[in-house]
Parts: sequence; C-alpha cells; structure tokens
Amino acid sequence: MTEPTIAPAPPVTLVIFGATGDLTRRLLVPTVLNMTQSGLVSDSLHILGIGIEPGDDEMLRAKLEDFLTTSNIKANYSAETWQGLRSRIFYRQGDFTQDAIYAEIAGQLGAQAGRNAAYYLAVPPLFFGDIVDKLADHDLLKETDGAFRRLVIEKPFGTDLASARALNARILNRVPETQVYRVDHFLGKETVQNIMTARFANMMIESLWSNNFIDHIQITAAELVDVGTRGKFYDATGALRDMVPNHLFQLLAMVAMEPPNSFDAEAIRDEKGKVLKALRIYSSEEAGQNSARGAYTSGVSGGRTIPSYTDIPDVARDSATETYVALKLFVDTWRWAGVPFYLRTGKAMTARDTEIVVTFRQVPFAQFKGMGPQRRLTPNRLIIQVQPDEGLHIEISIKSPGLSVETMPVSLDFNYADFFDIGKLTGYESLLYDLFVGDQTLFQRADSIEAGWAAVQPFLDLWATSAERPDPYPAGSMGPQCADALIERDGRKWHQPDVEHRVKAKVS
Repeated sequence: MTEPTIAPAPPVTLVIFGATGDLTRRLLVPTVLNMTQSGLVSDSLHILGIGIEPGDDEMLRAKLEDFLTTSNIKANYSAETWQGLRSRIFYRQGDFTQDAIYAEIAGQLGAQAGRNAAYYLAVPPLFFGDIVDKLADHDLLKETDGAFRRLVIEKPFGTDLASARALNARILNRVPETQVYRVDHFLGKETVQNIMTARFANMMIESLWSNNFIDHIQITAAELVDVGTRGKFYDATGALRDMVPNHLFQLLAMVAMEPPNSFDAEAIRDEKGKVLKALRIYSSEEAGQNSARGAYTSGVSGGRTIPSYTDIPDVARDSATETYVALKLFVDTWRWAGVPFYLRTGKAMTARDTEIVVTFRQVPFAQFKGMGPQRRLTPNRLIIQVQPDEGLHIEISIKSPGLSVETMPVSLDFNYADFFDIGKLTGYESLLYDLFVGDQTLFQRADSIEAGWAAVQPFLDLWATSAERPDPYPAGSMGPQCADALIERDGRKWHQPDVEHRVKAKVS
C-alpha cells in the first residue's frame, strides 16, 4: 500500500525563546531533523534561537552539535541533513523582558524569505506573559501580507484555575485564539492520536462505547523516574498540577468525547471541551472521598536505589507535596452517566506505563455446563498502551481445551512496533508540522484549559488546608495503599502493568 504524500510545510522561521535549554536540544531540534529527513520541512525552515546566555550563531550550533553527537537522543537523520540545518540556525542574546531583543528579532525575520514565524516559548512560565506583551508591542504578532504569526506555549499553563484564567486573559488580550498553540506533548503520540481512529472507524468499538456496556475506565501515567534534580520545581508543583489537568485530562477527553460533526480542528476541540466542562465539580468533602495521594520513600525503581522524596535537594524536609495522586471522577453526560473514571499518576513507580484500560460490563448470565451460579467470567477489556510498547490489546474469554467448559481470558494484540518504525520519533513531529501548516486539532484551547483546572481546584483547595500528609509508598511500587482502597471499595482493582515487558531498567 502506497503511503499518501504529505506536502512539506511552508517556509517558516521557528523562533525559540530559551534556545540553550533542555527542551530545545532534547526535543525541538531533533524533531526538526526528523522532519527534514522525512521531507516534512524543507531548507526554507530557519531556527532563530533567543537566550540570555552570551554567544553567537556558532555558539548555539556547536552546543547543539555536541549534544546530538554525545547523547542517546532519538533522531533519524543523516550527517548531510544536520549540516544543512546547522547553517540555518541563528542565535541572538538578550533579556526577554527588554525591548532590544525584539528589535533584533524583527530585523532577522525581515531578512528571511516568506517572513512566516512561529514563536516557541521554551521558557519558565513566569516569562509567558512578558514575552507575549513584548511581541505584541513590537508588532511581531501582527499577521500582514499573507505571513502568519503563531505562538506556542508549553505547560504548565497556570498553577490553578485563577492563574490559568488570568494568563489566558493576558494572552488573548494581545493575540487571537487562532494564533495560540498550547502544547501538550501527549497529544503528539501516535497511540493517543489513534484513539479517535479506533473509535470512529470501527463500529464494533464505537457501538459499545457508553454506560450501557462499559463498567469503568482507568487512565494511568506511571513513571519509573523520581524527582531527581527538579526538587525546587516539583515541591512547588506536585503530581496533581504536573500531570492531571493537562496530560491525563487530554487522554480522558479523547476517550469520552462525542463524535464530531467533522474532523476539522474546531469541531474536535469543541467536543473535547464539552467533556472537560462536564467533569463533576466536587465539594470539599467529596474531593476527600474521591482522591488519594502519596509521596515515595526510599526504595529501588528501574534498578536504581532512590532516596525518599523529602531527602532530595531543594525539597522541604516537612514537605506535604504529593508525588502520586489517584482520583475517581465522573463525566456527567448522557453517554457516561454512572461510569467512574479512575486516574492515577506517580513518580518512582514499578514501571514506566501510560495506558487507558476500558473495562466492559460483565455478561448478565453465563451458566455454562459445569459452571456454578456463583462463578463469574473475567470482564472484557480494551487496553490502549500509550507508552512504552505502543499498541492496542483486546481481552476476551475463550474455552480452554478439554472436555469440560473452562473459560480463560486471552488477549488479541496489536503492537505498533510489529508494523511501523516509530522508534526514532520524538512525538513532537506531528505537533510541529501542524503548527507550521496551521492545524490546531492537537493543541489545547483556552476554555478546555480552564475547565480542566476547575475540575481539580477542589482537590487543590482541600490539600492546601489539610493537616494530613501524603501517604508513604516505597519507590518501586505502584503507589500507596490508600489508592488501592479508593478503587477497591467499589469492588474493582487497578490494572497491573506487564512489568516484564514494560520496565525499562535504563532510564532515559
């Protein structure tokens, strides 16, 4: 089967604020190299790096080259591809909060053919508003003469509902929503994008996709890595803020959305936004009943001995910040009424495992010959494995060989790696390509951001005033006992990852 030809993106200058940082060298530049190698962008793409570190074009080029040649970063490019891109990388040193650097940006863009520009804010969140204001003050966000201007903002987008609303208001006061691209890198993963295809291209799945047939849904984002050197950031953030209103809610929205009336960006974002706005907002008491949190103690995870969270540099010894959180949520719509969504995420756990587990209802009656009325069949499950070992798995019951009727669960497996070579993709390729061609489907809209924060605000408020500390769990486990209790009191259990295949001893 011949793959469809995808036209290369139009000429553009990718202006990266924070060009000497980790995001640029680990993800953005390797992604551009992958895209160049595959023909998604041409030699009309330029990179203009902006940073506070003194230096010139050659300084940034040499830094990137050294990283690419000495790291094990995912990328699939030739030496010729790098040399071609290298000559189109430029650097300007300056203070993001001062006017001088923006005059230099304007001069550099004026020298580039096409003058299209995408501004990537790979900087700490405290600079987001200042940079947007300065870009607008210098008319660098104004779209004229057919040239586009697009603004890319990484998470975290706010720290609570009030700050998210304030940041949205500040940005949208200077630039319209159509030019704003809020990144959630989970949406760049092939398996996540395939959720809509699996649902809406397969009647056997979509026809069962409701409370009539689904018992509950689990969404897990477990990490092998601990907090490491990010103690200062993490102690002020925690697992809830870091993962739930962005990554996990995006997965939830993809799973729970209604079929859009078209697959245009706004139609899809409308349906995802409706899901997030339908999340039940808990009272303080309800938030306590439907949540669990923990902080890891010393243990072994991924073959490494990990100290307790409170023993990490820049973490307060009496810290009440959670490194693990589990929530039970409801989407109050006709389709999902009564179906609980169990979400969990944590650091220093048994395995690196991001998955969605859809558990279907038990069959109403299955008294096979020799099977007593008290015996129940294992429920069917659909497991969408996001990372690692991307794939989809359907668990059904069959009869085991023999004269008696003995049922057993088996899995029908699809693994991406068996059919496609996606091992050297960063996950940002589709995001950057869509940015360059102006497709906002995979980017978050202001109303969805605020709806997500509204749903987690009761938990933030509860824990901010609670004297209770997060429950301990040993590094290398799947979380605290209170998280097991959260789901087990409903007569359910967390799905256990296939540790043998999913634990990656070498942590990247």
